[in-house]
Formats: sequence, C-alpha cells, structure tokens
Amino acid sequence: MARVISVEAERFPIAGTFTISRGSKTEAEVISCTISEGAQAGRGECVPYKRYGETMDGVRQAIEAMQGPIAGGMDRSALLDAMPAGAARNAIDCALWDLEAKVSGKPIAFSICADSLRPLETAYTLSLGDPEAMAAQARANASRPLLKVKIGTDDDMARIRAVRHAAPDSRIILDANEGWTEDNIVANLAFAAGHGIALIEQPLPAGRDEILRHIAHPVPICADESVHEARDLGSLLGLYDAVNIKLDKSGGLTAALILRDRARELGFGVMVGCMVGTSLAMAPAVLLAQDADFVDLDGPLLLARDRVPRLVYNGSLVSPPDTALWG
Repeated sequence: MARVISVEAERFPIAGTFTISRGSKTEAEVISCTISEGAQAGRGECVPYKRYGETMDGVRQAIEAMQGPIAGGMDRSALLDAMPAGAARNAIDCALWDLEAKVSGKPIAFSICADSLRPLETAYTLSLGDPEAMAAQARANASRPLLKVKIGTDDDMARIRAVRHAAPDSRIILDANEGWTEDNIVANLAFAAGHGIALIEQPLPAGRDEILRHIAHPVPICADESVHEARDLGSLLGLYDAVNIKLDKSGGLTAALILRDRARELGFGVMVGCMVGTSLAMAPAVLLAQDADFVDLDGPLLLARDRVPRLVYNGSLVSPPDTALWG
C-alpha cells in the first residue's frame, strides 16, 4: 500500500517573548509532517531555522518533493542519502519512525533504548535581556536545578553575575549563540568559571573558533552551530568538550543516533537540545537523551499553548512520551 505525505504549517504562541543574541520572537513556527499507510499514520515535527538558511516555505516544499520516493517505499536509511541534514529531513524521518511503530505495534523505545525509560531533568531557558530582567527570570525559576541562560553581548559579565546571584543553587549553562569574540572569550571564560558555570555553548561563530584549540577551558565548551552530523566531529576534536545534538540540525532521529554514538566514541560529552517547538518535536529527542550528560528539551515549557496530546512535565522533569503522542 502506497504511503502518502501531508504537510501542515503551524504556529504556537510563546509565553511572552523569546530573545537570543540574534533576535526575538513571540511564536513558534513549526511544520508537521504526516505519513499515512492505510489506516496507520506517523507524525514528525520540525522547526525551520533562518540561521541555517531555512524558511517555512522552503522546508515545506522540500518535504512535499519527497512524496514520490516515500510512496515508493523509501526507508530511513535511504532518506539519509536522498536529503541533506536539516529540518525537512527531520520531519520525514521522525514521521517514518512513528509510522513504523504504529504498523508494527512495537514502541520505538524498544529499538533504541537499552535500559528502561526514565524522566529527564531538562534545562529551562532564560531569554536574553538586561541584567535586572534576567535576574528576575532567574529568581522566578531559582528552584529549577538546571538553567540555560541566553547571552552573547558585549557585557555578559553583568548578566552572568546577576543570574548567579538570583539562582545560587541552580546549575547554569551559558548559551552565547556565537556572540563572543576572540577579544573577550578568555576573560568571559574565566569569569564564568569563577561563578560556577557548568557549561558554555557555542561562544564563537562556527568556522571562526580555532582559538579554542589554544586557550584554556576552565568551563567545558559545547559545540552547537558548529556540529550538525557525525561527519563534523573530526574537525571539532581539540576545540570542544561536548556537542549539542538537535534533531533539526542532524536531520532526524536516525542521523542523531549515529551522531550521538560517534561523539561518545571520540570522547565528547553529549547534550541533547531543541528549537522552540511543541511536544511532538521533543518526543523523539526525549528517547535520544536517555543517557545524555545535559538535556535541554524545554520547548513546550516556553509556549503559551502546546499541542494535544503532549509531553508531561513535572517542574523540570520531562517524562518519556506516551505512544499516543509519538513512537
């Protein structure tokens, strides 16, 4: 029986405004992909990202262009060669995983998780703002064990100090989103270390980070924009201590599993992160992240409205997805 692809562009309001060093937004723009085979259907969600040259229309068209191959029986392995890494491939790959689970009656977790599933402690993200505003965000979330703090300005020390004082007991990840420079990175790293920061994400622009090989890492440094697929890892040895795996970068769960396993082989720490999307986008990542060192899957917590069914969050603990949602 031929498989049929359907695609839908959706928007979900963010609770307030989400701000990073590259700009602000008030809604999450996502694309959902459904692949049907008879009475069964699998779903996947992706978030097109302008930083990687993606648009809502472009991603939608890329998914729709795969109708013929998918109808002809293309599997996830062949998909890796047929499409580049990115949001479009992610949506199709995750929909294929979900469809396989629906058709077989075997949950995906049985295939990819060696141990029993457990709830995960996710970071909660604080938007970029002035130090006082960021301190207020931190104070309101000081009971959360792990905070991810958006920075990437010329005056990040004041922000780091303000957040640390407002949330003295929380572990903190700093995410500079490529906003630091060769002129300030050494001082910023030392300041972060002095304030007990646990991890720093992508301090320098991708491709302009060679200095990381020659300076001390008083805080572990995690690649984000610098890593998409497993083939990127070789060039990151000696530059980064960990890698942030996102399904929208890797182009789906299939490629993300390969990336995770190769990263472990090479000695990188593993973080599993996300774009701002709904529970449907987070669900496969929760399975991927079962053995991660850091988990940042708080997308639905940032939304004013999630889709139904949804993931269950208890504070900062996110439970594995029910198969009614995905997998």
